[in-house]
Amino acid sequence: MANQILIVEDDLEIVDLLEIHMKDLNAEVESVNDGLSALEKAQHKDYDLILLDLSIPKLNGVEVCRELRKTKNTPIIMVTAKTEEIDKVLGLEIGADDYITKPFSIRELKARAKAVMRRSDAANQQTNDSKTAELDFGDLKINVEMRRVTLEGKKIDLSPKEFELLVLLANYPGRSYSRSELLDVIWGYNFSGYEHTVNSHINRLRAKIEPDMGNPIYILTTWGIGYRFNEDI
Repeated sequence: MANQILIVEDDLEIVDLLEIHMKDLNAEVESVNDGLSALEKAQHKDYDLILLDLSIPKLNGVEVCRELRKTKNTPIIMVTAKTEEIDKVLGLEIGADDYITKPFSIRELKARAKAVMRRSDAANQQTNDSKTAELDFGDLKINVEMRRVTLEGKKIDLSPKEFELLVLLANYPGRSYSRSELLDVIWGYNFSGYEHTVNSHINRLRAKIEPDMGNPIYILTTWGIGYRFNEDI
């Protein structure tokens, strides 16, 4: 089956270039030139990859990514002319899977696109192959197949990356993961050196599932190493 790729870019010459080369990846390609159109399409169709320009009209790439990550785990590569490190950090924080700056090598973009889609397929397979369809920790229950988390019977809304972190840790209670390991498994090797984003996601995850942020009972800190799921629950 052909991959479904959405290009979000307002420069028509770049759109034409991207369409030609993304079709080389056995893909069916659609394109839009503004953020609102991108959001509407992506919310109503499951794409295998979105190439999302940062500077687009009506709704910029950051806002599109942030809105999509509330409900969708679609792989996203942000494309931008900006090179400041803060943009890459921001992309990580809101859930982008990779980041490439203009001007870029077509060979590099195709390699990154293939890598992101492979990682997405592998993550979905890992979820499907989880040790059990539901992880039960008393008040906290994680339905892996349905990607649903409840705490004391109430549904907890997690971002895709927060959910992936929780499932990984909860599948192996007591095993400590370093920040670099979590970054590599959940985000991929391209983000080496941005371990602080793991801390941000762990903090947001704790804020949603821990009764007391100052004294967590589910996700514990292994001092000098990283994080683990409480093996005593």
